Amino acid sequence: MTTSTQATHRTRLTPEQRRSQLLDLGVRLLATRSLDELSIDLLAEEAGISRGLLYHYFGNKHDFHEAVVRRAADDLIAQTAPPAEGEPMVRLVASLAAYLDYVVANHEGYLSLVKAAAGGNETLREIYEEARSALNGRVFREDAQGEIIPDTPATRLVVRGWSAMTEELVLSWIADPSGLTREQLLDVLATSLLAIVETVPEA
Repeated sequence: MTTSTQATHRTRLTPEQRRSQLLDLGVRLLATRSLDELSIDLLAEEAGISRGLLYHYFGNKHDFHEAVVRRAADDLIAQTAPPAEGEPMVRLVASLAAYLDYVVANHEGYLSLVKAAAGGNETLREIYEEARSALNGRVFREDAQGEIIPDTPATRLVVRGWSAMTEELVLSWIADPSGLTREQLLDVLATSLLAIVETVPEA
């Protein structure tokens, strides 16, 4: 066995590694097209493999879409994680900035997820709700720097409404950014959370 052949065997991907690689490619493709436009044929062409091999990894188109959306949601959660250090509001603004940048960079795919969550696909709705819950939960995290807002049933309810407003503002701003600069938008998002929470009666 030659050295080059040995190297080929050493770098051969396992089925799980290959599936993960295909999911990463699917997420990149989803950034600039809707979920309906993300077909098995497109991914197979981009990956340079047969449709049959893709069906081997994902079963069918619906399973493929759900797997790609779940990977995209995981990426969203990871990429918008607030810094480990710093004042609570500084961490919040950093996380909001990362969220805004993510939605800008992955606009078509994110919009597809929002629309799918509002539609009849329960699995995609569950993925969407899990991601939103993870993002919302960050404002209640308490550590050495303190918590952003107190964790109560009332504030949980308010934060859920605020996050829906945040999503709508970000999507509307991307469609027409003429009203606010990026920095002004982030300031509105961060300060509106505190303003809304201040209206919540004390327990």
